[in-house]
Amino acid sequence: MSLSREQMLVEMGISPIWVVREKGVEPAVAPAPQSAGEAPPSAVVAVPQPAPLCESVAGPAAAVDAMNWPELTRAVAECKACPLCQQRKQAVLGVGDLSPDWLFIGEGPGADEDVQGEPFVGQAGKLLDNMLASLDISRGNKVYIGNAVKCRPPGNRTPEAAEMAACRPYLERQIALLKPKIIVLLGKAAVHSVLHDDKSLASLRGKRFEYAGIPVVVTYHPAYLLRNLPDKSKAWEDLLFARRLLNALATPELPF
Repeated sequence: MSLSREQMLVEMGISPIWVVREKGVEPAVAPAPQSAGEAPPSAVVAVPQPAPLCESVAGPAAAVDAMNWPELTRAVAECKACPLCQQRKQAVLGVGDLSPDWLFIGEGPGADEDVQGEPFVGQAGKLLDNMLASLDISRGNKVYIGNAVKCRPPGNRTPEAAEMAACRPYLERQIALLKPKIIVLLGKAAVHSVLHDDKSLASLRGKRFEYAGIPVVVTYHPAYLLRNLPDKSKAWEDLLFARRLLNALATPELPF
């Protein structure tokens, strides 16, 4: 049996056999042999990192301070500064007269507000409208209504401190643009956001506070009043107190 040239060289112990490689062709590299029981190396898969939740479209607070109404409206609508943006249908900036005497600030949008894009449109909103009518005022007529946060908290819970902090630059810019003559804070979340005070509402009622030189009055949130009807009389007292403060601003003091 005749042997090929390569077989004859192997039989003579002349190996390995060198082969001239064509120009531009890379040689195939055989994988290294694995020892018994050695597991094959696993492939390394790059895991994409999730985008950060706290991403503010508006940028730093200094940028918000320079916004006009259209810019503020757009920034709030696109805001992703806290996780509340993930479940909202829309952000709710506020509604009413842009040159108001009264500014009412609540806690945050509820389910109805999230759908309709306007604060206080549910049962609590109806009660608030009745409270305004008792003062001979109404939303949109020398009245502006907003909230401490612009997106609905899950389950209509009270906004958390971090959520209010993320939304505070927007609220502060609203107040600066509105220049109200008096501010009424509805509930503890509004008090925390504007006055940075965590005392009980009972201890804050009937007192005059100030924000940027504007008189501030504290009272109960309409949703709380729906669950605690006897306290509606206390809220009425608070509104009368606020009206007296407002009237005092319009009446110049006598020089004697």
